[in-house]
Amino acid sequence: MQRPVRFEQAIARKYPEGVALAIVRDERGVDNPITLGWTMITSQRPPLLAMAVALTHHSRELLENAKEFVLCFPNHEMAAECLFYGTHSGRDLNKFGERPLRRMPASKVNGILLTDAVANFECTLYSQMVTGDHMLFVGQVEAAHMNEDPSLQRLYTLKTGFVMGKASEMEGSR
Repeated sequence: MQRPVRFEQAIARKYPEGVALAIVRDERGVDNPITLGWTMITSQRPPLLAMAVALTHHSRELLENAKEFVLCFPNHEMAAECLFYGTHSGRDLNKFGERPLRRMPASKVNGILLTDAVANFECTLYSQMVTGDHMLFVGQVEAAHMNEDPSLQRLYTLKTGFVMGKASEMEGSR
């Protein structure tokens, strides 16, 4: 049985959700990570990944200017850094300077990979569009990287905090 509710009530039922980081290099050469919850695959041929970034965020401006980025799936041990990156602006500080993570150079875009992430995707900007209060960025995957350690677990959010592990194991932890 279904009952009518406000959008905010019903959409809360979509959690747990995978956390992602987008990293974009600014015009000074500083790498700026932004924590994202809204990402998706939009095509396999060509491989396209999309992410939504608030119109008011500094990272939106950087993405529009750079036209390339790295989309990372962080592992569960990166929760504190992901929370920091998502609650501080790169306009005000160097996020990696404050909360460093191990990095290595990207191979196809002007940027970096997170060494300990579950996976990294180097992307060039394929398209973008305004969707209400967010900008949807679609990136064409130019290179994909996967961590050699198969035991690493992705980081998930329950909306109020980050957790590790498989989504099926978290269903009862809402």
